[in-house]
Amino acid sequence: MYPDTLQLIEEKMQEGVFPGAVVRFIESENDENYVLGNAQVEPTIVSMQEDFLFDVASLTKVVCTTTIMLKLKEAGKVSWDQSLHSLLPDFQNETITLRHLLTHTSDIQTYIPNRDQLNAQELRTAYLNLQPGEELGEVVKYTDAGTILLGFLIEKLYQKDVIDVFKQEVLQPLGMSDSLFLPQAPYDKIVPTEKLSDGTILKGMTHDPKARVLAEHAGNAGLFTNMKDLSKFAKMYLKLGRVSDMIYLHDKTVQELLCDQTPTGNGARSIGWDLKYSPLDRSPLLFHTGYTGTFLMLDVIKKSAFIFLSNRVHTEDHRASYVKHRDEILVCYLKERMQRYQK
Repeated sequence: MYPDTLQLIEEKMQEGVFPGAVVRFIESENDENYVLGNAQVEPTIVSMQEDFLFDVASLTKVVCTTTIMLKLKEAGKVSWDQSLHSLLPDFQNETITLRHLLTHTSDIQTYIPNRDQLNAQELRTAYLNLQPGEELGEVVKYTDAGTILLGFLIEKLYQKDVIDVFKQEVLQPLGMSDSLFLPQAPYDKIVPTEKLSDGTILKGMTHDPKARVLAEHAGNAGLFTNMKDLSKFAKMYLKLGRVSDMIYLHDKTVQELLCDQTPTGNGARSIGWDLKYSPLDRSPLLFHTGYTGTFLMLDVIKKSAFIFLSNRVHTEDHRASYVKHRDEILVCYLKERMQRYQK
């Protein structure tokens, strides 16, 4: 389906950009799936398997947190321009809105002294006291703080731990039966991530340090999932919110995500999602990445998707060089896709 893109991915893997990957291209009713390389290289080599679970890091933001917020808006429980404080009075600022948090335009000042020494309650208190800078609503600055705070809001509205809300309202209705949070041993089917300074290799433990501390209260990361389940999520979007005969999200909700939702209208961010544009006709594409080496690109209009799962942080994190390689893969895919549609 996309031979040039696949070849480039294989070349990047051979160069050591990531040890292995699971890749899926979706075009309407047709899927092509590829399983490449190794899931693990230390302490022993383990070949990649299609059903292995990845720590997808910030894909948790769009699969879970954003989805819950969309459903809350559909139910009339929230509106995007409400202040977070009006819904979560524990948050000590009255100007930051849900739109600011969901489009990364809150300019929230995220420095927390001794952050990595704080326990879950102390970290929660620190986030509830964060304040915006002078560019509130004006610039896009990607941050985990938004979905961490929205996780606290979801807990207040549902009166449950946020990961229990995610399981009940997202994973179960979408049939994402392999997906989970806070895995229990054995971790045989879980792809490991980074080697810590003490020599520990994270496997079955959340890679993101904030989500690792917040555990069941983390709205920014912590989802372990595989290609089968992520494809179910993607296809729900491509079917404008439908799952079989069930309306999971209204078609209008999905279509509104294809528009810039930042306060200025020119920030190239939607609710929860990054907006990319097709080089073919400038049609909008929904995009999101995960720090560990994952990304998801959806073309709702043309019913296509590109899902990429790797554990590029295993065993070492070389983020700057990886981002350059990742962007080359995306450019190749979009170019090959344009050629495909022009035929």
